[in-house]
Amino acid sequence: MFGIGVTMQVVSGLGLSPWEVLHQGISVRTGIPLGTVGIITGMLVLLLWIPLKERFGIGTVANIVLIGVVIDVCLWIAPESVDGLILRFSLLLGGILIVGVGSAMYIGAGLGPGPRDGLMTGLAARGINVGVARFGIEVTVLVIGWFLGGTVGIGTALFAFGMGPLIALFLPRFMLEPLQPSVRNRRTTS
Repeated sequence: MFGIGVTMQVVSGLGLSPWEVLHQGISVRTGIPLGTVGIITGMLVLLLWIPLKERFGIGTVANIVLIGVVIDVCLWIAPESVDGLILRFSLLLGGILIVGVGSAMYIGAGLGPGPRDGLMTGLAARGINVGVARFGIEVTVLVIGWFLGGTVGIGTALFAFGMGPLIALFLPRFMLEPLQPSVRNRRTTS
């Protein structure tokens, strides 16, 4: 869902999330597909977890690989752009909504944070306020991406201000209870 939502935002041409602005800027400069840039960036961000002593899970790896692959496949299928402001805004808003639902689903699964979220929580665990850490990271990647040629627009602002409330709205619906060992397994391990 996250990859489909990002694709919708790209096609709208009205602005991307800060990280996608960075990915698009790198893609524009290198010719590497957007999703592939996201995969490479995710792996590099994961390396920053080492000094922060963050632990990753299967969800972390899936976040890196699956989102990038879905973006590349969807962008290969989708039109490069669309005409009409109503259609463009519909794609933008629908894309942001889908990313919000997809984010709530992957966070709710509890199988490991995405690389960018883990960077934020790792910095927060080292004494940096989580809001300051998130803001600093997002502004940095946004500015770099913009200078590289990524699309900044109304969608960037809507994503920045809307993603938190969307995740807060949908996360309770997708939050899973942690897996508990079965009674049988507890008896054999005792």
